[in-house]
Amino acid sequence: MSFDASGIRAVAFDLDGTLVDSAADIGHAVNTALVEEGLQGFELDRVRTWIGDGPDALIARALEAQDVSPLDEGLRLRLRQGFERATLASPLGHGALYPGITDLVRQLHRRFPLAVITNKPTVLARAVLEAAGLLPYFAQVRGADTLAQRKPEPFNLLATATAFGVVPSSLLMVGDAPPDMLAAHAAGCPSALACWGYGAHAVPDHLKPWRVSSAQQIADAFAAASSAPRGTTVTLV
Repeated sequence: MSFDASGIRAVAFDLDGTLVDSAADIGHAVNTALVEEGLQGFELDRVRTWIGDGPDALIARALEAQDVSPLDEGLRLRLRQGFERATLASPLGHGALYPGITDLVRQLHRRFPLAVITNKPTVLARAVLEAAGLLPYFAQVRGADTLAQRKPEPFNLLATATAFGVVPSSLLMVGDAPPDMLAAHAAGCPSALACWGYGAHAVPDHLKPWRVSSAQQIADAFAAASSAPRGTTVTLV
């Protein structure tokens, strides 16, 4: 898909699988919580396939995978609390930023207001961003603290556009998985699919996002857009 960059006024990023390769941290946190409850942990490759819908969905999938009912509310609450404790104790102890992300965020920050919109709870997202050294660049960090805020619902994208004083069609959503692209579609936002992440293979064809293979590709495209004469339409491919 080609993409016209001339109308972009703000950029929102997903966190896990887009800015940060955090699967190892998520795996450590959920396995720590599971083992504390006398349950089975899982290999990283399996945990990676469960990432994208937030910790409650992750915990439910881990329980179902070992034939434990996810309907036990007390158990799910204890696992969620254990997951949060483990994450806050070591927000980025096992993962790392993807190549070029720091430079990309710094470059875009000079031109646009930036946001993170994630299915992680906000407090955990802020902890990861702070550990990664990125928190100061984001004017908005919106996690899924309620069901209505969880992508693919468009709530947080629309709220971010309002907070930035821009229309949704000028807010670019950069993410790596179906919830990101579906939320952008529902909100009327353009989207860029980070093909280095966890869920790009599962994005429905009809959404037709701008597919990007590296952070540098995004940086180069916006650099070209910023250097074009006023009024020129710059198409990103």
